[in-house]
Amino acid sequence: MEWQPDEQGLQQVLQLLKDSQSPDTATQRAVQEKLEQLNQYPDFNNYLIFVLTSLKSEDEPTRSLSGLILKNNVKAHYQNFPPAVADFIKRECLNNIGDPSPLIRATIGILITTIASKGELQTWPELLPQLCNLLNSEDYNTCEGSFGALQKICEDSSELLDSDALNRPLNIMIPKFLQFFKHYSPKIRSHAIACVNQFIISRAQALMDNIDTFIESLFALAADEDSEVRKNVCRALVMLLEVRIDRLIPHMHSIIQYMLQRTQDTDENVALEACEFWLTLAEQPICKEALSGHLVQLIPILVNGMKYSEIDIILLKGDVEEDETVPDSEQDIKPRFHKSRTITLQHEGGEGEEGEDIDEDEDDDDDTLSDWNLRKCSAAALDVLANVFRDELLPHLLPLLKGLLFHPDWVIKESGILVLGAIAEGCMQGMVPYLPELIPHLIQCLCDKKALVRSIACWTLSRYAHWVVSQPPDAHLKPLMTELLKRILDGNKRVQEAACSAFATLEEEACTELVPYLSFILDTLVFAFGKYQHKNLLILYDAIGTLADSVGHHLNQPEYIQKLMPPLIQKWNELKDEDKDLFPLLECLSSVATALQSGFLPYCEPVYQRCVTLVQKTLAQAMMYSQQPDQYEAPDKDFMIVALDLLSGLAEGLGGHVDQLVARSNIMTLLFQCMQDTMPEVRQSSFALLGDLTKACFPHVKPCIAEFMPILGTNLNPEFISVCNNATWAIGEICMQMGVEMQPYVALVLTPLVEIINRPNTPKTLLENTAITIGRLGYVCPQEVAPMLQQFIRPWCTSLRNIRDNEEKDSAFRGICVMIGVNPGGVVQDFIFFCDAVASWVNPKEDLRDMFYKILHSFKEQVGEENWQQFSEQFPPILKERLAACYGV
Repeated sequence: MEWQPDEQGLQQVLQLLKDSQSPDTATQRAVQEKLEQLNQYPDFNNYLIFVLTSLKSEDEPTRSLSGLILKNNVKAHYQNFPPAVADFIKRECLNNIGDPSPLIRATIGILITTIASKGELQTWPELLPQLCNLLNSEDYNTCEGSFGALQKICEDSSELLDSDALNRPLNIMIPKFLQFFKHYSPKIRSHAIACVNQFIISRAQALMDNIDTFIESLFALAADEDSEVRKNVCRALVMLLEVRIDRLIPHMHSIIQYMLQRTQDTDENVALEACEFWLTLAEQPICKEALSGHLVQLIPILVNGMKYSEIDIILLKGDVEEDETVPDSEQDIKPRFHKSRTITLQHEGGEGEEGEDIDEDEDDDDDTLSDWNLRKCSAAALDVLANVFRDELLPHLLPLLKGLLFHPDWVIKESGILVLGAIAEGCMQGMVPYLPELIPHLIQCLCDKKALVRSIACWTLSRYAHWVVSQPPDAHLKPLMTELLKRILDGNKRVQEAACSAFATLEEEACTELVPYLSFILDTLVFAFGKYQHKNLLILYDAIGTLADSVGHHLNQPEYIQKLMPPLIQKWNELKDEDKDLFPLLECLSSVATALQSGFLPYCEPVYQRCVTLVQKTLAQAMMYSQQPDQYEAPDKDFMIVALDLLSGLAEGLGGHVDQLVARSNIMTLLFQCMQDTMPEVRQSSFALLGDLTKACFPHVKPCIAEFMPILGTNLNPEFISVCNNATWAIGEICMQMGVEMQPYVALVLTPLVEIINRPNTPKTLLENTAITIGRLGYVCPQEVAPMLQQFIRPWCTSLRNIRDNEEKDSAFRGICVMIGVNPGGVVQDFIFFCDAVASWVNPKEDLRDMFYKILHSFKEQVGEENWQQFSEQFPPILKERLAACYGV
């Protein structure tokens, strides 16, 4: 006997569905309670599927809603459905997938997919064969409904479909889908391509076996009149470019011609999919060869796509010039990610290099339209192509640029400024001759009457900041800075944001060149504090932090401190401990404390105390959560990470002055817990702080060493690069303070350090820090470390040859020299590497130079003149010259 609803029960369910469409919050709350009540009845879900599939008397939105509530129930407690209920639901879905209403079909499709994704593809073996059979139905609705469901299953479960678990259904499904590329209905053609597209990136075998048929079928649909079909064809070709370029190469010329046409498609969604093709092609080795002949067509098309569309301008309120008094809506403020502290070393010929995982997301010039669109995609494609073709791009661009940059229509002028910014990185060399006249024009655009022109001019100028700074300051730096500071106080929020970001880039490039203008800069930034709404305030903190990083101790002047600190401390006092706005403010203060050094002393006590409190609160909350997860929420550990990093900044900036603060707090106990946290970023920041406290006030750290060293040893695990890096650095700092007392701990750390330095593909930063720490370990405990010399000397020498002369390098090389004294045999086979590392020093201290001199000369004496001659023949000429000049060998 088939299940039948009870009339009274049905009325209850229908009333519930009606109520749940009410906008009133009290009604909504009652609906939620009622739902929980009804979920106690096992056959409540039968009523829901009955309303969806059988109760044709009800209106479609109500029936669909019934299906969506059922979908949520499936998601939450499908495993508790009685078998009879589950079977009834599955049967009803398959029997009604051809409902005449597109809304109901789609709802049933979503329901089928949700059941399938609950691990039910295995336990519902008839699902796929039945859906595939229904595709052959004469009835359009049945065919379309089944395809809709199949497309969702292919999207959700593509990996499972291509596995042995299900007996490889794709061997039947893919050839079947390919037949429908020729179907009379555009909707069906579109579904068919979308289904197959799910299996391109994973290179499903069944698709690879049919790849030529697939590509031919795509070509046959190239001129399809339906835009959804064209979009899916473009999407397929873009993915094939990544995984099966070999199959496309014979047709590349005509594919490019097709994509040139599609990038200008009247339907923007098609144009966007086609535009992705150029982005993907730029990453392929064949790009230059394939595109060279087509640039003359492609460049104008991309440039044309970089204009704001009319809809963009409406969404961006392009006609609103002044909005600085309008508060921000909270959902506009994207979550910020704190980049935890990583210890890096300074390199020859440049600043300390950033960690290896730098994310280049600089090109986001208009954040609020963060949806990817044709303008952004065209700009990104031009940017990557400029990096491939370099100055060869310019003959195609320069004639266009002139017309764009001086165009009377602001929309076209704006796109020209974006073009100029997009090519900055790739075409810099070729652009240099034009910059002396372009930069003043762009600076003038900073005063344009259109806010969107002013904001894009900020971004483009920041892309040329490096060149601006390389010129005499009065030429461009001073006028640019003057105008950018005015834009930071613009009446339009988007311009404020663009100007603040551009100014931060300028600060990074100009560094101490900004010192003469500090007073003027600080006046502007502080004034902005009183003017900015929420979102831009967060960017302002960043500009202040970057300023402190860039000018360093030059900021430590009473006049500057007087301007800058009161507004920062005022914000600091306004914010509660649970406010996420503390993150950027703490980061900013960390930079300021490091720059001001002793100048930060008057402010350090409340800042220090609060950081300790934040760490303590977070640890306590984590503890409660781990004991009673149902009673307490998991803490946001970012509060603790940012606080640890600010404490590091204080220790680094204040040095010995931090002693009193540490003495009066329980920071060492908290640090002991943080170093053992499950979250890698917490450990990373803890080890950075441990190293900084070791340098600043070792007497407070020393009593804890016996407990801390085993934890440091355990964290020498290169799987977590940054944690391992900071732990390694901290061990090295501890060595320098402990001296010979380090002996009991050598065994804990030496083997993992030697393993790391010999690992292939270890990031440069980690190799350098590992080498420094091994050297320092050998400096304080040569007898323990020297026996292993042969196992690390070669990678040790190669990783330190590019480091600038500094304290860390000095102590590490002293360690190597002492170890060579203990175990000279350990270096014999790799002596040429040692010679090369010694020659990398520009001016070593006198006594270190003597150590080098003795080792080189005793080696020369040991092997004899003739062997030395043969040996030094292998030296590159520059190495020979340096050793002869500095050490007379």
